[in-house]
Amino acid sequence: MFDLPHDPKSFTMPLGDHLDELRKRLILALLIPIPLALVLFTFSDGLVELLLEPLQDVQRNGGYPQQVQVLSPPEFLIMKIKLSIIFAIVISVPWIILQVWLFTAPGLYPWERRFIHILFPGSIILTVAGILIMYVVMLPIMLFVLMSITSGINAPEELIPMVPPGEVDSTVATIPILESPPEAVQLGQAWIDPGTATLRMAVSSEDPASHRILNIPLQGASVVAQVFRLTSYINFVLLLLLGITIAFQMPLVILLLGWIGIVTHEWLSRNRKYALLVCALLAAITTPADVVSMFLMLIPLYLLYELGILLLRVLPASRVAGDIERQP
Repeated sequence: MFDLPHDPKSFTMPLGDHLDELRKRLILALLIPIPLALVLFTFSDGLVELLLEPLQDVQRNGGYPQQVQVLSPPEFLIMKIKLSIIFAIVISVPWIILQVWLFTAPGLYPWERRFIHILFPGSIILTVAGILIMYVVMLPIMLFVLMSITSGINAPEELIPMVPPGEVDSTVATIPILESPPEAVQLGQAWIDPGTATLRMAVSSEDPASHRILNIPLQGASVVAQVFRLTSYINFVLLLLLGITIAFQMPLVILLLGWIGIVTHEWLSRNRKYALLVCALLAAITTPADVVSMFLMLIPLYLLYELGILLLRVLPASRVAGDIERQP
C-alpha cells in the first residue's frame, strides 16, 4: 500500500528532514480531528443525550427526578465544546495511528512491519468492545449501586391520618396520579408522574394550539437529593471511558511483550495469582470506591489477561513474521 524501503539502513536522511517529516505528520494528524470537532459540535446535544441515557434509565427505574443541574451560564457551552473535541479525537484515532505508523515504518524491517497488521485492528476491536461493555453493562450497574447507597438515609416519615376511601370529600381539590400524560390537557391542569417522580403542569405557550409542560421534581423521604451536576457526571463517564479504553489494550501489550522476548506464555501462566492482584489494584484505581464497581472492572481485566496469554500462544513472533528473511 505504501512505498517503504526493504532495508531501513538504506533509508537515511538528515536531522532537518526528519523534523520536516515529523511536522508534516503532525499537521496531517490534525487535519481530521479539527474539522470533525466543528461538525460534531452541531450534534453535541445528541452526544449529551447519549451519555445521559444510562443515568436517566436508572433515575426512572428508581423513581428519582430525571434532571441534571447546570450551575453557571457558560458551563453547558464549555462542556459541549469539550465533548466535541474528545469525540473527534476518539473517532480520528485510526487516522492518527496511521500517521505515526508512516513516520516510523521506514525505520523498520519488513518482518517487523507485519506486527502492525495485528496490533492496529486488534486495538480498534478491543477499544470498541470496551466502550460498548462500559456503556451497556458497567455504567448502568455502577450508577444503580452508587445511587442506592444514599437511598437508605431517610428523614423521619411524617404520618397523617388518611380519610377512608368511602368518605372522600369530592369538594377537596386533589392532583391526579397518571401513569402517562393525557392526550389533551387544559391550561392549568396538573398531574403527578410516578415514573419520573415529577409534578407536571400545563402553562400557556406561544403556540395557541398547544401548552407548555412544566416539570417539578418531587423529593421523597431521602435526606440526600439525587440530582447531579451535568459537568461532574460527564467527567465521571469520560474518566471511566478512558480507564476502560486503556485497560482493554492489555492483550495487545502482553502480545507485544511476548514478541520482543520480555515474557512468555508459560511465565504468564505460572504467575496468574500475581496478575489477579495487579488486576484488582487497577480495578480499584479506575472505578468508584465501591466493591461492586471494582468487581465489574476486575472480571473483564482478568479475562483480558487470559486473552493475552491465548494470543501469545496462537500468534508467536515467528508465526507473524512468516518466511520473510530477518536482517541482523
